[in-house]
Amino acid sequence: MQLYSFFNSSTSYRVRIALAIKGLHVDYCAVNLRAGEQRDQAYRTLNPAGGVPLLVNDEGVALGQSLAIIDYLETLQPDPPLLPAEPLLRARVLELANLIACDMHPLNNLRVLNYLKNELGVSEAQQQAWYAHWIAEGLRAVEALLVRHGVGEYCFGDQPTLADCCLVPQVANGIRMNCDLTLYPRVMAIYYHCQRQPAFQQAAPAQQPDYCE
Repeated sequence: MQLYSFFNSSTSYRVRIALAIKGLHVDYCAVNLRAGEQRDQAYRTLNPAGGVPLLVNDEGVALGQSLAIIDYLETLQPDPPLLPAEPLLRARVLELANLIACDMHPLNNLRVLNYLKNELGVSEAQQQAWYAHWIAEGLRAVEALLVRHGVGEYCFGDQPTLADCCLVPQVANGIRMNCDLTLYPRVMAIYYHCQRQPAFQQAAPAQQPDYCE
C-alpha cells in the first residue's frame, strides 16, 4: 500500500498512528502542502478533494479522508482494534474522534488559514487569535468528555483507540502554534503518555522522510 502524506498534516498523522499500532507497512509518498503539490492535476486525479492523507491499496484503489482510511485499516487488520466492540464505548470513542476531526480540525487547517491570510487580509496576530480560539473551544469540550467518561492512561482505557489517534495530532498542532494548553490536564496527560509509546513515536512528524523545519 501507498500513503500520500505530509509530515506536518494532522490528518496524515492520525493515519500514521493507526498504521503503526496495527503494524501495517506502507510506502510513503510525500505531498508538500506548503508548495501546493496537493493542487497539481496529477494528484487531483488520484484524490479529487486535493488533500492528504490518501491511501492506495495493493489493487490500486485510492481512498481519501483519514477516518475512512482508518476504518478501512480496521477491517483489513482487526487486531489490535481501534474501535471497541462494546456499543456505548465504541460510540464514546467515535464521539471524541469526530469532535476533533469535524469540529476542531477543519477550522484550523492550512487551506482555511491561507484563505484568511491571502483572501481576507487577516493579520498574523488575528490568524493566531483565530487558531487559539478554536483550539480552546474544542479542547474544552474534549477535556470535559474525558473527565466524564474517560478511563485509563489512554482516552478510553489501557489500549489506544481512534480517539487517541485523533487527539495526539491535534494537541501537537496546539503546541506548535503556541496555544495555552494548561487548562486541559487530562488531555495533556494522555498526550504525554502516548508520546512515550513506540507506535506514536514512529508516526511523529519528525520521523517522516519529508520532515523539515
